[in-house]
Amino acid sequence: MKKYNVLVTGIGAIIGYGIVRSLKQCRYNVNIIGMDVYPDAVGQRWCDTFVQAVWASDPGYCDFVADMIERYRIDLVFPGLEPEIYKLSDGREHFKGDFSKVILNNKALIDISRDKWRLHEYLTAHSIKAIKTFAEGDYEAIAASLKFPCLVKPRRSSASKGIVTLQSREDFDYWKSKLGDNFMLQEIVGDEDHEYTVGVFGLGDGSLSQSIAFSRKLSREGSTAKAQSVNIPELDEEIKRLTALFRPVGPTNFQFRRHQGNYLLLEVNPRFSSSLSLRTAFGFNEPEMCIEYFGEKVVPSPAVIKKGTAVRYIEDVVDLS
Repeated sequence: MKKYNVLVTGIGAIIGYGIVRSLKQCRYNVNIIGMDVYPDAVGQRWCDTFVQAVWASDPGYCDFVADMIERYRIDLVFPGLEPEIYKLSDGREHFKGDFSKVILNNKALIDISRDKWRLHEYLTAHSIKAIKTFAEGDYEAIAASLKFPCLVKPRRSSASKGIVTLQSREDFDYWKSKLGDNFMLQEIVGDEDHEYTVGVFGLGDGSLSQSIAFSRKLSREGSTAKAQSVNIPELDEEIKRLTALFRPVGPTNFQFRRHQGNYLLLEVNPRFSSSLSLRTAFGFNEPEMCIEYFGEKVVPSPAVIKKGTAVRYIEDVVDLS
């Protein structure tokens, strides 16, 4: 069996080290090179080699990744941080190395997902039932159509950052002034007992090899704290409809709330999400699927998905050497 040299970025964060630990559990022979801007990144504990990286905001970031590909004869690059995904996606036309080795989603989907208002417009333009959302207009016009309290959601943010509950006109004026063109209001739908996160492996043609769904509870940081595997036919149908629309390539995450009998899309993450290590534990190993699809050039083998629940907790990593 071929030994794959893989580069995983952002290994000090939950997605990056989740990729690393999932690779350690896959059936392929892998040599893991991990990189992170911090020299004490926890994920290096499970890597074969560690390299301190430059920030994604650095003008030379893409060249740094290209140099890593050449130096370590990398077969596949697994981006682990959202800013790195944006930087690599934006730089794909001028990437000096072999960009086919970088695992990235459909560029159009990456671009749409960066802006929640743009995502809302795209859904409504394609007759997908969407959460009532406003990014423009004065208080009176919006209050006539949107029930208060509602949510302030920055158009460009991730991991539930910046989401606050808006109660009054004073709140409206404050947040509109503070956020400027990043301001967006959204109806509060459903409840915390009916929130779902779904992992999909897209094949780029509007179809998917497989998906896995969890009902979940969020941590304060916005990632999944508790999860239970679920099988909901209506949610599966919504996933098929969205996959056909967005045509994702590789790991993709859809998040929903159930509201008045409908499964409404909260957001789409065209990448590995922070729940990937949970999905691996349930039998849905996305990094392994990536090796199959991007490395072996075959449709990923059907995963045997287990039933059960999961709870996350803090684990200490101690080095006394």
